Amino acid sequence: MKKKLSYIFVALVLALSVFTAFPRLQASSEEKEDTTSGASEKEYTDPSTLEEEYDVVIVGAGGAGMAAAISAHDAGAKVAILEKMPVAGGNTSKSSAGMNASQTKFQKAEGIEDTNDKFFEETLAGGKETNDQELLRYFVDHSAEAIDWLDSMGITLSNLTTTGGMSVKRTHRPADGSAVGGYLVDGLFANVTERKIPLFVNANVVEILQEDGKATGVKAEIGGETKEIKAKAVIVTTGGFGANLDMVSELKPELKGYVTTNQEGSTGDGIEMAKALGAAVVDLDQIQIHPSVEQSTSYLITEAVRGEGAILVNQQGSRFYNELETRDNVSAAINGLEEQFAYVVFDEALKGRVKAIAKYEENGLVKSGETIEDLAAEIGADAETLKATLDTWNKSVEAGEDTEFGRTTGMENGLTEGPFYAIKVAPGVHHTMGGLKINTKAQVLNEAGEPIVGLYAAGEVTGGIHGQNRIGGNAVADIIIFGRQAGAQSAAFAAE
Repeated sequence: MKKKLSYIFVALVLALSVFTAFPRLQASSEEKEDTTSGASEKEYTDPSTLEEEYDVVIVGAGGAGMAAAISAHDAGAKVAILEKMPVAGGNTSKSSAGMNASQTKFQKAEGIEDTNDKFFEETLAGGKETNDQELLRYFVDHSAEAIDWLDSMGITLSNLTTTGGMSVKRTHRPADGSAVGGYLVDGLFANVTERKIPLFVNANVVEILQEDGKATGVKAEIGGETKEIKAKAVIVTTGGFGANLDMVSELKPELKGYVTTNQEGSTGDGIEMAKALGAAVVDLDQIQIHPSVEQSTSYLITEAVRGEGAILVNQQGSRFYNELETRDNVSAAINGLEEQFAYVVFDEALKGRVKAIAKYEENGLVKSGETIEDLAAEIGADAETLKATLDTWNKSVEAGEDTEFGRTTGMENGLTEGPFYAIKVAPGVHHTMGGLKINTKAQVLNEAGEPIVGLYAAGEVTGGIHGQNRIGGNAVADIIIFGRQAGAQSAAFAAE
């Protein structure tokens, strides 16, 4: 009998261990997925708990919206976030390169000399001198403290790289060099959750309410009902309109037929709702195409790959342009090729420096070869030409001078370690640089240049900061810097 009971006891222990291990195994699987995709399981606020009134209502739960919520909450405001999609993150989730900032502690730790003035001038040059210079000045002067603010909340962007149009390593990434988007969204969401800020998904805001020229709340479809939520201030952080290809092609007919890298919620509804209140818009026809998009999946290949030393070659296997010129110029160079596509070519060592490449491999986007000749066969390029191209490039890296195309950044490492890799890319619609006109307090302005009382905006829904061309890494900086500002300013206004 005792023996029988001991067997039963052992069986129960084993069963219990399996039962309790299962959730851990499941969590481990989710964490593994999280390291490659940036997506993790999130629990959102029950729509039945939506209240009738808040100090600040934020429309959109991307990076700008969550940054604004944290900032407003920490300034003492009662805040709620409404997101029309079933998940938080918006286009921020798809961001890959990093966040630009100057004079940061992480730059100083690596001995990188940088100034806010240099950041300002290079962004202005990238935008073809059409940027709103007041917004740009605020942007660069508050970039380092935005990096510190994130770091204070456990969102550490300490790994530095370069993007096109920058002369120094200014693009801040997670410590392991992975894509910034998922890491940032998860970090901001964790801070929103920790503060018990309600975040409602499947909450489609259809109208910004106004009384006597002042924003007074929103009308939203949520939980099968249409509700009016009162607010002392409203922040619009709905993103751009890069997924609204009808709007894109109407504003810029030459982009008809292009693929888009945008998440499907980026349809421009925030712009339209604010315009209904008299909001002014700026630069709506300034729509950026990104040069390195895998066309069959619309998957963006981060500029950090080129920033870490990759080159672009044509179908024959030859370089044809400075890979780290501004996005508009690199895109034009690819479109100018007879085949109108190019290959991003890199080696095994570079693959280890850019963690996002693991995701590209997982999605079947990467061709490989043990030798350069093997890679040439894989992509249909001429083996001798491709080998000569890499030999010339590696000599340029050794000499520290690119005599062919004048590239000066992303030249710390040659492409010498097999296997070798290539991803076929062409331009795709990426970022809408135009949007609502704001001032440095993130207040939305009307046609007369006056603030619409109680209405704020931040992120890609706004225009003016980037001018006619956005520098890679500036979008993430934009959402954090002006998201923080919109939150702080709206909370101060609500407290009046």
